[in-house]
Amino acid sequence: MNNYKKFAAKFCGVELLIIALANIVYYVTANNQEPCISRVQDKTETIYKIIYTQTDYRTWILMDVVLGILFLLSVFLICYIGKKIIKPFEQMQSLTEELAKGNLSVPIKAEKSKFLGRFLWGMDMLRETLENNKEKELALQKEKKTLVLSLTHDIRTPLSAIRLYAKALEEDLYTTGERRVGACQGIGKNVKEIEEYVNEITLASREDFLQLSVNPGEVYLSHVIDAIRGLYEEKLHNLHTGFQIASYNDLLLKGDEDRLIEVLQNLLENAIKYGDGKRISIDFSEEEDCRLLTVRNSGCSLKQEELINLFDSFYRGSNVGSAEGSGLGLYISRQLMRKMDGEVFVEIKEDDFCATIVARKA
Repeated sequence: MNNYKKFAAKFCGVELLIIALANIVYYVTANNQEPCISRVQDKTETIYKIIYTQTDYRTWILMDVVLGILFLLSVFLICYIGKKIIKPFEQMQSLTEELAKGNLSVPIKAEKSKFLGRFLWGMDMLRETLENNKEKELALQKEKKTLVLSLTHDIRTPLSAIRLYAKALEEDLYTTGERRVGACQGIGKNVKEIEEYVNEITLASREDFLQLSVNPGEVYLSHVIDAIRGLYEEKLHNLHTGFQIASYNDLLLKGDEDRLIEVLQNLLENAIKYGDGKRISIDFSEEEDCRLLTVRNSGCSLKQEELINLFDSFYRGSNVGSAEGSGLGLYISRQLMRKMDGEVFVEIKEDDFCATIVARKA
């Protein structure tokens, strides 16, 4: 705010200087006009007239009034911008730092300004979303730890039984073959029980740990495509990658607009990272009551047998090379589409990788 005050003071000073210079120039110009002699020839005589130019003070006053009004308007505008825009931004300068530190509990003070009201509302929504996600993550971690501890405790019982059977067999405590067979069967039974516990742990670790939420509704296909075009047309142009969106008939789809855009973004980001960078396209087709959106990129080096695993969480194909990633993009896309009563599938066509979204018509 101090920098803005310095700027405002300099700006007003320059304006006053301009007004003063304008008055000086006008005064000098008005008073430097010397009288002139005019000669008029009559029939009988010659008449000489001395003409004096009188300063027009009304014009001078009008000029000062106009300059004064402009000066006052500029002062008002500077004060208004300082109060309504600069000052609120100064008050929010530590907001992003607090969010980065994880201080999410303090709500953002609302601002009635039409310039910043929606911005602050959006920032507060971001804060609430981050806070809710943090709480969900903590609750999920607690639930997973509780489950693991419980299963770990349950595993100890069959492990103890196996240990006793093994020790008895080692020390040859079972004198008959029938008892030894019974001990081996007991070991097998407990091993099977441990396998069930391990499967439960594996299943718990592969559940919907991301807690993906969807707001069911209806969305025009054109809204989704326009958003994607705005996000990727210039980006792909800068990457010298051909980008083509096929023509389509607009219609209503079932789903969450933001989530549909997110799924398309995931597919396009994969096409950028794992394609050869020559060509990416979005094609459209219909199948019964569904609209199919296919993201196709050139240069697929994946093997056909890998396709079945691409939708597993944390799985990355053999074509990743040095490209960074988590192996969650396609997994998240499928989970989101299934929550919107849709689907995602992939295939390889003529050395092109095709990822297709199946969205239901409204």
